[in-house]
Amino acid sequence: MQPLWRPTETAMRESAMFAFMQRAAARYGFAENYDALYKWSIENRAEFWNEVWDFTGVIASKKSAPENILQNGDAMPGAKWFSGSQLNFAENMLRRRDDAPAILFYGEDGSSRTLTYAELYKETARVSAGLRALGLRAGDRVAGYLRNTPETVVAMLAASSIGAVWSSCSPDFGAAGVLERFGQIRPRILFAADGYTYNGKYFDMRASVQTIARELDSIEHVIVVPFDAQDTEVGKGMLSYANFAKENASEKLLFAQLPFDHPLCILYSSGTTGAPKCIVHGAGGTLLQHLKEHQLHVGLRETDVFFFITTCGWMMWNWLISGLASGCALVLYDGAPFHPRPSHLWEIAERARISIFGGGARYIAALAKHRVRPRDFNLGALRAVLSTGSPLAPESFDYIYKEIKTDVHLASISGGTDIVSCFVLGNPLRPVWRGEIQGAGLGMDARVYDAGGAPAPPGSRGELVCARAFPSMPLGFWGTNAPEENEKYRAAYFSRYENTWAHGDFAEITENDGFIIHGRSDAVLNPGGVRIGTAEIYREVEKFDEILESICIAQKWGGDVRVVLFVQLREGAVLSEELKSRIRAALRENASPRHIPKKILAVADIPRTLSGKIVELAVRSVVHGEKVANRAALANPDALECFRDLPELQEE
Repeated sequence: MQPLWRPTETAMRESAMFAFMQRAAARYGFAENYDALYKWSIENRAEFWNEVWDFTGVIASKKSAPENILQNGDAMPGAKWFSGSQLNFAENMLRRRDDAPAILFYGEDGSSRTLTYAELYKETARVSAGLRALGLRAGDRVAGYLRNTPETVVAMLAASSIGAVWSSCSPDFGAAGVLERFGQIRPRILFAADGYTYNGKYFDMRASVQTIARELDSIEHVIVVPFDAQDTEVGKGMLSYANFAKENASEKLLFAQLPFDHPLCILYSSGTTGAPKCIVHGAGGTLLQHLKEHQLHVGLRETDVFFFITTCGWMMWNWLISGLASGCALVLYDGAPFHPRPSHLWEIAERARISIFGGGARYIAALAKHRVRPRDFNLGALRAVLSTGSPLAPESFDYIYKEIKTDVHLASISGGTDIVSCFVLGNPLRPVWRGEIQGAGLGMDARVYDAGGAPAPPGSRGELVCARAFPSMPLGFWGTNAPEENEKYRAAYFSRYENTWAHGDFAEITENDGFIIHGRSDAVLNPGGVRIGTAEIYREVEKFDEILESICIAQKWGGDVRVVLFVQLREGAVLSEELKSRIRAALRENASPRHIPKKILAVADIPRTLSGKIVELAVRSVVHGEKVANRAALANPDALECFRDLPELQEE
């Protein structure tokens, strides 16, 4: 095999990663190559993260003494970073204050607007002053039930400037799902949209907002961001965002200087197996990790236009917004990615001259299904494509280099809400191999362990782990004690291997030092005692034009389990015996006989979380007649009925 892409010598030498490597190698005396840099970064974590701080220009009123950069570093959990430092996350986001574009907003209805860095600073100053006037203090929670618009970014930065803790849900969350999340963290202030559009249809949110405000007694003020930005009419007892921002005309933004591990935001687990976990992330760790990932691994620069398809209910929104710290322009898109046309986002990419384009692996697979050819647009500015959310199939690698752009850095990345960042991701100094994530992030001791806790050899599958502490580990779960005393936190990540983060991904390390994620560990199929990742089945099945998407589970049967495959068909397609035979033949040839499902059934819909991920565990529960723990965590809970009491699953 040959790599699909190699960086040119010029591109490598002009990259921030190369400059960082030269600087660190000269200072610490290791060889000037990436392997030596990575080895140094995990074996000398205090020195490495100190270099990241200095190289990226973290703004702080106080930096910790060298001996306090990492304390109790061998404990996981329990390590403490940059003790004594004082900084503010929003101040680092708003370091640039000129007339360069900060946010380019596009709606699915064709609307657009631009906010410069100077305008973003002034708007944040106004909203921050308004929040202070309402009595908001450091440590208070501010919640956003909002669209992906500039106002959402302003609200988050304004809260962070005070040291309040931000948390957000997207408009497609129903009132029950929002209450299940915000009810645990008890916010004082709620920013809420009054409606949104998706796939050309308008959804009125006013009743949901009123329900949340009524049911959640911690909320003292509701600030409504109308769908029409000029609208000032809101419900009784609520404030209009337009009036709120105008009435607080402060031109100077005050940034509270707070400890490195002061809480920044609360993200939520999917909640498909119970109440969502409220994962608390620190300001300093999030900032430092994102600066490293953006500037060194992605190569983000001031001149870039950075885009990721996301809502503010997914961690990738937080990751995208941190791009402001690198001074680039962010593109925010609100709406359905395929409305009004499957090529819509690539029209925006051409218009906005997007240089870094990110989306979910499912989006890229859907582009191929719709036969979209982004290369027909002017993508001269595009130099990197990012993918995450689920494993990127090898065929999607082929599609990107054939139908998007031949000379582009494709970076499949993987981490999660749990760390609000990545364990494994792209690298501008290394080639891209088909089907592989390029490697572990600097400072992240990512490995693959077998069941006994020993490193698995290249090509062998096991559990993705991180063997040493890193700054963006969660502070804990909201409402509990410190991580070292927090049994729920410990049980979630550290119960499988001693002093090691187990992430819950089924993975392997390749001969190229790359990574392949084969699916979630809890969804792994185990027929006859052989572990099979569901992603291995999906990538073969979804090559068929007749199939839009699939979901696979292990059904208990005859003292063992059998593999059952459900497929959602394209309109007009039929699950014939001939199609089933072709599916089985493809799996036998391209995977193994053990990957062949015993049953293949067509379903009308496939359930997914509010962030768009399919839910094998919920389907497995329904098939076995068990209660699904939390239907409110699903975007389409009625889809579960497609899998209930199927007579075909009672037969041999």
